[in-house]
Amino acid sequence: MYKNIFKYDDMKRAEHMAVRNTVGWYFWTHQLLEITGPDVTAFLEHMFAGNVSRLAVGRDRYTTMLDENGQIIDDVVIMRRSENVYWVSTLFATKTDDWWYFHQGDYDVEWTEVTDDWAMYAVQGPKSRALLEQLTKDPVADLKFFAQMETEIQGIPCLINRGGFTGEKLGYEIYVNPEHAEALEALLSPAAQALGGREVTEFQVMAWTLPTEAGFYYMRDLAHTNPFEVGLDKGIDWDKDFIGKSALEKIQAEGAAREMLGFEVPEADIYIQSKQYGGPGQAVILDGEEIGRVSKLVYSYVKETNIGYILAKKGVLKPGDHLKIHGYEAIITEKNWL
Repeated sequence: MYKNIFKYDDMKRAEHMAVRNTVGWYFWTHQLLEITGPDVTAFLEHMFAGNVSRLAVGRDRYTTMLDENGQIIDDVVIMRRSENVYWVSTLFATKTDDWWYFHQGDYDVEWTEVTDDWAMYAVQGPKSRALLEQLTKDPVADLKFFAQMETEIQGIPCLINRGGFTGEKLGYEIYVNPEHAEALEALLSPAAQALGGREVTEFQVMAWTLPTEAGFYYMRDLAHTNPFEVGLDKGIDWDKDFIGKSALEKIQAEGAAREMLGFEVPEADIYIQSKQYGGPGQAVILDGEEIGRVSKLVYSYVKETNIGYILAKKGVLKPGDHLKIHGYEAIITEKNWL
């Protein structure tokens, strides 16, 4: 019989709940592209759907990069480091580099991947601020969400960015030179333990269980979708030109054909294929018709039930609906379990 790979895993449960109840820390370096030049702001405005020009120095913005059909090809965090220098945090630097190269046109910009210059550690959870306050030279209490500050941790130069991929109200990312990574870990570990927290070592906790409880996406969830289908249209700046705008205007006028919904499956030991493992995901059948596919399926340690996302035909399902997925009873929900 199939056994739930999440429910009965005490290590995953302990690491996940440390982030929810106290504090968890882990190595979580994304790929970083540093881009600069006289036209850098205008170029990024053209590349991304969200507004970049109003982003203040020292602040961040989550946004999407679209193709000419309005489909999402990457979701990133843009960090404005100085007036004409930005970092773009992505998991697909090579793909982004290629896209920029073929769409640079006459924009006077230069970029380089600086991933190897930085090690990034996530410190997440209700006691994350208390942990950092023990270690940082400067207080972090006034650091706003999606804002950066330069400081030191026990003499280690670092950049602290308030943000994260867990859905926690308090969470931080620490960027240091890789040569200081071991020293930083030696400081984070006992500080977390003293607060009842721990290191998170399970990738499935970092990338799947924690983010999914908060309704966050991994790029695989977004592949071949547009912002309207996945609820990311609120961040679009319609007052500027960007790649994919014309296609999005048409989708906006006609209405999206699909929508991303949450769902729960109360039965513990289930086998439902989801797109996160590769392939198209389990078909969702209603009245003999395929109406969608399972995009994500994990376990919520907070709710003690299986949770996930379905990409379905628009308007066919709504929260509270019951249906069978691969023979298991499922309930349609909102995409947030916190």
